Amino acid sequence: MDRILLAHGSGGQLSHDLIRDLFLPHFPAPTLAKLDDAAVVQPLASAATGAQPNISRASRLAFTTDSYVVKPLFFNGGDIGRLAVCGTVNDLAMVGATPLYLSAGFVIEEGLEMETLRRVVASMKASAEEAGVEVVAGDTKVVERGGADRLFINTAGLGAVPPGIEISASNAQPGDLVILSGAIGDHGLAVLSEREGLAFKSQLASDAAPLNHLVSAMLEVSPEIHVLRDPTRGGLATTLNEIARQSQAAIAIEESRIPVHEDVRAACEMLGYDPLYVANEGKLVAMVAPHAAEAVLQAMHGDPYGKEATIIGEVMAQPVGKVLLRTGIGGTRIVDMLAGEMLPRIC
Repeated sequence: MDRILLAHGSGGQLSHDLIRDLFLPHFPAPTLAKLDDAAVVQPLASAATGAQPNISRASRLAFTTDSYVVKPLFFNGGDIGRLAVCGTVNDLAMVGATPLYLSAGFVIEEGLEMETLRRVVASMKASAEEAGVEVVAGDTKVVERGGADRLFINTAGLGAVPPGIEISASNAQPGDLVILSGAIGDHGLAVLSEREGLAFKSQLASDAAPLNHLVSAMLEVSPEIHVLRDPTRGGLATTLNEIARQSQAAIAIEESRIPVHEDVRAACEMLGYDPLYVANEGKLVAMVAPHAAEAVLQAMHGDPYGKEATIIGEVMAQPVGKVLLRTGIGGTRIVDMLAGEMLPRIC
């Protein structure tokens, strides 16, 4: 009998197979089938009366949900509470929405220290204030010892999509330039080092951050941003493969242009990891029309979470669905989606 593996939660190929083969056949909504970070929907008329709700029919809403099961709960640069807020805010921002409201559901294991929960909630409060969103609904459930590994958090987020903004992972166009907002791999290595008690010369720190203000600055200078994604589970490589498949295009990136902090690079070399597949929680990748790319890049440099932003590649017509890496020694290789489980329990 087939069973769920940890790798089904990696964000890589097995995750995609699970969604495609099990979930999508049962939930055939066209909006869900787009597989974007958040669903962009038009407010519906009342099924009973045909009356409009108290939202302009011209406005669009972005809606998303996520769950957080990171281990350990606290790590250098963040914690499960900051992840829950930032991750949900970022999923809304990746469709160009202005995040407005969040809900938070807590599954608490019996025996969790009250001070631990207090610290998590305080961190969520601070992160929500930084992002400029409100937590307006919530729920708590307590399960028996061993039933939740201390604490799980589920969130939902609601945002408003400005007129004229059409951002989706299916919108990459040949000629678009690929912009990465900063160095990759910080979050995954920070969580791993904390969990395994690994000591490095410099202390690795998560990059967990809300990116909605960065996205707003980008959209202020140009609406011609076709794709936004935050490369979380599965890392940059998996995210680019998702975009290439959904857009029916190819993406070529330059290895020498991809920023990786030296401490992360050293840790990856020691542990045998490829930074391209390591999770991030405060980075985004954008596909931007070539004539708008420089203005968008300059706007990103003016935000603290985009100061390392750089152009790393381009979108091409062929080979469809493939990601190509131009290596530092002049060769080219195909970069596949993550297969298996690389870093369990990182978000």
